[in-house]
Amino acid sequence: MYKMIIMKYDFDRIIDRSGTDAYKLELREKTFGKPDVIPLWVADMDFAAPPSVVNAIRERASHPVFGYTVRTERFNNAIINWLKNRHNWEVKSSWLEFSPGVVTGLALTVLAYTEPGDGVIIQPPVYPPFFSVVKDNSRQLAYNTLVNKGGKYEINFNELEELAANPKNKMLILSSPHNPVGRVWTKEELLKIADICLRNDLLIISDEIHSDLALYGNVHIPVASLSDDIAGRCVTFMAPSKTFNIAGFSTSYAVCSNRELMIKYKRALNRLHLYSGNLFGGVILESAYEGGAEWLDEMKVYLEKNIDLVYDFVKNRLPFINLIKPEATYLLWLDFRNSGMNQKELKSFLINDANVGLNDGLMFGEEGRGYMRMNIGSPKKIIQNALENIEDAAKRKGIV
Repeated sequence: MYKMIIMKYDFDRIIDRSGTDAYKLELREKTFGKPDVIPLWVADMDFAAPPSVVNAIRERASHPVFGYTVRTERFNNAIINWLKNRHNWEVKSSWLEFSPGVVTGLALTVLAYTEPGDGVIIQPPVYPPFFSVVKDNSRQLAYNTLVNKGGKYEINFNELEELAANPKNKMLILSSPHNPVGRVWTKEELLKIADICLRNDLLIISDEIHSDLALYGNVHIPVASLSDDIAGRCVTFMAPSKTFNIAGFSTSYAVCSNRELMIKYKRALNRLHLYSGNLFGGVILESAYEGGAEWLDEMKVYLEKNIDLVYDFVKNRLPFINLIKPEATYLLWLDFRNSGMNQKELKSFLINDANVGLNDGLMFGEEGRGYMRMNIGSPKKIIQNALENIEDAAKRKGIV
């Protein structure tokens, strides 16, 4: 049941992104071996940014001097008000610090709070940089693999308890909401995670970049908002980048109420001279949080309709694919294991037969074998075309 709102913004509009150096277009040939696959892979959207953002960029760009700038009180207040209004989380200005990006922030926490050889827990299948920020900094990965129970991914709490009890493991990197499986962790699940981490002196580094994209009435809960004790062991990373399709700018930030942890984070940031950001990042964060709420509400309704389109199409016309409706994000975790194809054959089928570019499930860990991730943050017509391409290719191969 969709919210009864009159749509003011045109998300059906197909915007030609060629000539803009768009990652998802320009790297198609390198990634898929073909320059023209329908690009439903990189996690940005094909929708125009909110008018408040576009207008703010134009206004600032009209001034011809683009020198060094600072983040003012308005920057922090925009974050404070957004978190209170959208997530019922009251934070203080002293808890906030800029991050060049959420992934950069994760890497900085690994450097700030652990030593080479220490263990870091992640929960695959999970966003690929969770692996690299640990391995590339000479730390050890510890896997708390998610369990698919009857079509819903759950946390293996017994395994998490065992990993947390190992003194070599120093932190958990949490994906909340989870990318790619689309879970919005419940209050009960988050409290269990936090309890285990608190009892075992484990830090929680929470990637909440998709926090604004909870769908179908699901409610995102920042883990640090649950209690002062939990907040004291937690660093949260957020950004308006996924929310408002402004990932090309530096708009990320860290939230941490523990002064000691914040000091260590800032030291890591300063050691690498990553604290400055860029002029437009601050302008855009402020304009998005201050003027983008209505746009976001409409866009989420559009995403739900796109998800329902894919779900119904798969159920009725592509029965060899299983899809769990995500509770958040514009990313779908497609299960092709009933197709009879191995991973290599599956990739070739989608690229060469269907001319569709999706993310290889193995990017998210071995648990992604047989899966693909689809980005549905595009106009309906593009999603429909991709689905029909897959159907036509499946008919030619005799799969359906």
